[in-house]
Amino acid sequence: MPAPPCTSCHAARAALRRPRSGQALCGACFCTAFEAEVLHTVLTGRLLPPGAVVAVGASGGKDSTVLAHVLRELVPRLGISLQLVAVDEGIGGYRDAALAAVRRQAARWELPLTVVAYEDLFGGWTMDAVARSTAGSGRSRSCCTFCGVLRRRALEEGARRVGATHIVTGHNADDMAETVLMNFLRGDAGRLARGGGLGSPGEGGALPRCRPLQFASQKEVVLYAHFRRLDYFSEECVYAPEAFRGHARDLLKRLEAARPSAVLDLVHSAERLALAASARPPRPGACSRCGALASRALCQACALLDGLNRGRPRLAIGKGRRGLDEEATPGTPRDPAQTPTPKAVPTF
Repeated sequence: MPAPPCTSCHAARAALRRPRSGQALCGACFCTAFEAEVLHTVLTGRLLPPGAVVAVGASGGKDSTVLAHVLRELVPRLGISLQLVAVDEGIGGYRDAALAAVRRQAARWELPLTVVAYEDLFGGWTMDAVARSTAGSGRSRSCCTFCGVLRRRALEEGARRVGATHIVTGHNADDMAETVLMNFLRGDAGRLARGGGLGSPGEGGALPRCRPLQFASQKEVVLYAHFRRLDYFSEECVYAPEAFRGHARDLLKRLEAARPSAVLDLVHSAERLALAASARPPRPGACSRCGALASRALCQACALLDGLNRGRPRLAIGKGRRGLDEEATPGTPRDPAQTPTPKAVPTF
């Protein structure tokens, strides 16, 4: 059976049927509709004001590649300027290839690119060094916890270096639904209550962040990259199979198979959640070490680095954070092969 005509232009044959609406569109009309929806998200959410200098978190993967391409197409209508900021986490056999894809994108689109590295920012620590440090503590599954916190800090630092006023990341609807599920499964009411909206306004001196692709499904992000013939890196991080997020992803796929609207339902549910006044955490203050927004004496990034430098990486994870107020206890010297030479943690 031949493909039906595109329901938008009525000239070309449809190349896909949109997963949510069922609308049959040709590739060109789908890309136009996708870009219009991202524009609508940005404008209605007032995410990027005219004149904004926008740091795009560029990982080389499909989401950040699609985000950078779409925003580049929308620059004339939004009146913004773009800077690509990539983070080198120090993951052997993985990050070099991803950064190569980012550099190709920057050259092709004539966008300035800045790369910041964990090793330079965090006293010599790379993710491979973190993984070696946590391997003997029963916390090898926490690599993504360390990486997520440190990457967020590194992206903030990179954005400040290029003079950005806003940060955008490529999180799509599936990513956000997985996060909501993870927070439910962990009973993390605080993060659930903060999970709504399209980003953060930039409290405590942090730069405002937003997620223009938050309502775009992963399937449509992949389709957009396909029809625009975008060059991106598609390998999974070597530490991802250990992550708890994988269980949430598998559960989400089963939920979506039974109820196609499950992804967006979860995303919108986070917007409507609120904590009772008695359960709300105190207003955050400033980290005593770096000045970043923090709900305790140390922000999460400094707490993680503190645990690593003490040779006790579990200190800053979950209930282990209670140990941060204790004096460091003497112990067996760490294996130099596992831990980099300690350096002072920089002030951001």
